[in-house]
Amino acid sequence: MDILVLIKQVPDPEALVEIAAGGKSLNIEPKFATNLFDEYALEEALKIREKHGGKVKVISLGSAKAIEALRTAIAMGADEAVLIEDESFAGSDGYNTSLVLSRALEKETFDIILCGRQAIDADRGEVPQMVAQFLGLPHVGVVVKLDIADGKAVAESTLEGAREVIEVALPAIFTAQKGLNEPRIPLITGVMKAMKVQIPKLTVEDLGLAKDMAGPDGSKTKILQYLPQKKRPAVQFIAGEPQEAAIEAVRILADVERVI
Repeated sequence: MDILVLIKQVPDPEALVEIAAGGKSLNIEPKFATNLFDEYALEEALKIREKHGGKVKVISLGSAKAIEALRTAIAMGADEAVLIEDESFAGSDGYNTSLVLSRALEKETFDIILCGRQAIDADRGEVPQMVAQFLGLPHVGVVVKLDIADGKAVAESTLEGAREVIEVALPAIFTAQKGLNEPRIPLITGVMKAMKVQIPKLTVEDLGLAKDMAGPDGSKTKILQYLPQKKRPAVQFIAGEPQEAAIEAVRILADVERVI
């Protein structure tokens, strides 16, 4: 069984982020990590391979720095990895990213495509669905359980207050949700292997795309401006006995804040 996993390198959750001058871009501290939800996708791919055999290949779209995320995937147990890297891809939106990834996936043989439910940097959760649309494949999102047998998959997805069980024919695309599994920690032997692996790269030309089809020129959305979060008002402590404090709190909400 051939399994493809899409992963993204994102800013570390603890990295400092500031709005750049002009408000159209961000200054992000150069600390990076593999997207959390993509780790669940990779772990599930490895589990499926262990049960059914086959190959796990990891694909990422990003800068040369994304090689680190791909090496981590190899260290965890992925068989192959490829990086889609070209300056023309910088600044791509979700639509453009999906187009580029789908062109790369068309060159592959696969039964299953796994990816995280969303990237924790932009938090839009739109790329997997659009990749599925480009490829004409069924898509099941926020998967917390996945069983593969006889050319079909039974996926359990989370909904608000419930769970949904869906059966689809393969090939198909699934997005991983927290709870699907617990990603393994790479062994030292895997880390040593990953450091020696030569990871191939694909460019705009390799994917049959023109320069103006990638990056901001080919994007469907434009960033007008980044706005800082509103500052939270200072916390006010109300002293006194509970009954007196409650009366004072109601007075503040009614007379000062005017919210009741």
